[in-house]
Amino acid sequence: MQTQPFLLDDGLALGTVYGTLLNQQATVQRLSPQFDSAPYKAAPRAPVLYLKPRNTWARDGAAVAVPADPGEVRVDASIGLVIGRSATRVSEESALDHVAGWLIASDLTLPHENYYRPAIRQRCRDGFCPLGALVRGTGFDAQAATLTVSINGEQVWQRGFADLVRSPARLLADVTEFMTLSPGDVLLLGPGEGAPLARPGDRVVIEVPGLGRLTHSVVAEQGAAA
Repeated sequence: MQTQPFLLDDGLALGTVYGTLLNQQATVQRLSPQFDSAPYKAAPRAPVLYLKPRNTWARDGAAVAVPADPGEVRVDASIGLVIGRSATRVSEESALDHVAGWLIASDLTLPHENYYRPAIRQRCRDGFCPLGALVRGTGFDAQAATLTVSINGEQVWQRGFADLVRSPARLLADVTEFMTLSPGDVLLLGPGEGAPLARPGDRVVIEVPGLGRLTHSVVAEQGAAA
């Protein structure tokens, strides 16, 4: 668990990490029959957010512990935009002016399919958010990016970001309509459909051209808290 400031670089400390659900068209299409059923009867209209709190933060090369039940973790690999200056009710056109840069995130979760209640037990375990290095600048085009996940040296998954429900700029505009994001906050673009599973003994490598790579291992959780 982090007790000192988690520095993204010499000039910026990590603030709050926000995950975003239901931001890929394929996931929304797959779940649309559930959304159309009672009691909801429609897909969410606003961004569906969750937190990756301080205890989840980990650096490149971390060993992430997974409990024996279920003995596996889903690697919801994504890209995060990092806020460089305070953002409140920003327009879509000016949203990216508030971004300091981008990073790779391994948004780990125990497998689940619950989008209606906060999956705190599944998503907020210690070390469940390894973060890559901050790449500063506004030249990176997230929607044109390709992300790959390799496990034990074999590429097992690839995703793009062209089919996001909300583009990075639109997502930032919609989120800051009701809350302020501060320098150092990270807004993840969301999980992709069909994300792979990793198990104890696995080595995970996530790569995005232009952002580099993020590596972590998965180990078995040792015992239970007293």
